[in-house]
Amino acid sequence: MATLPACAGLQNLIQPPVLELASGRESQVRLLGPSVTRPLGGAQLRVWTRIQNPNSFGFTLTRLAGDILLDDQRAADLDLPLGLPLQAAADTVIPIDVNISFADVPALADRLASALRRGSVDYALHGTLAVDAGAFGEPTFGPTTWVAGEVAVTR
Repeated sequence: MATLPACAGLQNLIQPPVLELASGRESQVRLLGPSVTRPLGGAQLRVWTRIQNPNSFGFTLTRLAGDILLDDQRAADLDLPLGLPLQAAADTVIPIDVNISFADVPALADRLASALRRGSVDYALHGTLAVDAGAFGEPTFGPTTWVAGEVAVTR
């Protein structure tokens, strides 16, 4: 009977979740006008994401943290506490919504104005994912680019 050395750690046995664009769902960027909380206006990025658990046991996706890039420009911090349970070898589709204020990133206003003329903008979600796998531990995966693509820009 084989045994694992105590130092090996069970976290090495956990495969990270797989994120990809959800088919049949269109991600988009919607420009937002000025408001009390966004004096210079902003944008909302919605990315429909298919999250797959490749493991033979269930776990809970607890956090997605990192950066949102628009046209290769850092647009916002991403820190989503999720609490999303994923069954073994199963997947689910969720929207990831991120609000971006132009006051936080003035350089983005010009890029998104250009994207509005083009009708689309490139994006990427880059960072780390954390899971709670019960007895298998609470590993963090990344940093890496989890999802990237091009989204339509609407008003």
